[in-house]
Amino acid sequence: MKGIGGQPFLHAKTGLQPNTAGVEMAQKQSYQMISEMKEFATFTGAEQRYIRRSLDVAGKGFDAAGRWARHGGEEASIHAQAKLYRGMLSALRDLIPDDIAIDEASVFTAQLIMLSAFDLGEGKLASFSAFRFLYERLLGGTVRPWLPSAFLGAAALPHVNPSLRRTLLRSITEGDVLAAGWSCRAPAFTPEWVEKVPVTVV
Repeated sequence: MKGIGGQPFLHAKTGLQPNTAGVEMAQKQSYQMISEMKEFATFTGAEQRYIRRSLDVAGKGFDAAGRWARHGGEEASIHAQAKLYRGMLSALRDLIPDDIAIDEASVFTAQLIMLSAFDLGEGKLASFSAFRFLYERLLGGTVRPWLPSAFLGAAALPHVNPSLRRTLLRSITEGDVLAAGWSCRAPAFTPEWVEKVPVTVV
């Protein structure tokens, strides 16, 4: 489409022609996806499996046990997780505060710590990075400002094994805690179940 003097119209904000802006946006989305895939590859096998399992439980509920349970104890764990997710995930998404004022966040943070305590207590997530990766996909990008405090609060609870508690608390960096701001962009990559992981992964 031509503008005044036969010149092409430009986007007011970007200064790019419409088709160029679309290509650039697609490239940024691709770069983000590749970056997230690389991050997922740095997690342990147990962390990767638990992230996939949890996302499946969030989507399929109790039915996910047929895919992921390798023994009776794991089946019971998945059923407990499905019950908790069914009761809390939707409510938490609705409760994510619009700003960082403490009076807006009291109910939300308490429930987020409760949910986080279950997932960390399972003993499969051994780092803040893996926890953040999972919760960005469970609750969306707008939850990012609240994840460090929820992680620290949940990891410090007495039901977490002391050795795991030490590992978790040492995994969060100063940069994670002292960030000046957080992106609200949605994740671009969501890992899915492909095939059973060998029983040797614990």
